[in-house]
Amino acid sequence: MKRNLLSLAAAGAFAVSMAFSGAANAADTIKVGVLHSLSGTMAISETTLKDTMLMLVDDLNRKGGLLGKKVEAVVVDPAFNWPLFAEKMRELLSVHKVDVVFGNWTSVSRKSVLPVVEELNGLLFYPVQYEGEESSRNVFYTGAAPNQQAIPAVEYLMTARSTAKR
Repeated sequence: MKRNLLSLAAAGAFAVSMAFSGAANAADTIKVGVLHSLSGTMAISETTLKDTMLMLVDDLNRKGGLLGKKVEAVVVDPAFNWPLFAEKMRELLSVHKVDVVFGNWTSVSRKSVLPVVEELNGLLFYPVQYEGEESSRNVFYTGAAPNQQAIPAVEYLMTARSTAKR
């Protein structure tokens, strides 16, 4: 069930991003950049995300692709080196001509790639919660900001505490 929901969410994200991207309409293949550290400090966390993206791409292709096109993953390794994240993002968008990028695991890596994504008018899906107070037309912030978790949690705890006292 969880895998089907994840696959459906990824397919939906791909479809939305491709609907707004003219590049994918002209090509026979939809190229998806995967920007996660496969070496360095964060490799233990980010390698799993790369593997998940590859699984989802394979799953989409087994089901006939997306929008009638084959999906191709282009994987790069920024090695948890912040300046290298920006270079690898530029490579994905300029050299590999990907239509969308899924990646980054930390705020500092997201901040490193943001100027490149905006300059080249790329599209980034950032998969984890972040500190908020940032907005870009080139980034889908898919994780909840802390205030989207903290406020409901505090309200719940206050309600549960007042209910328990009765």
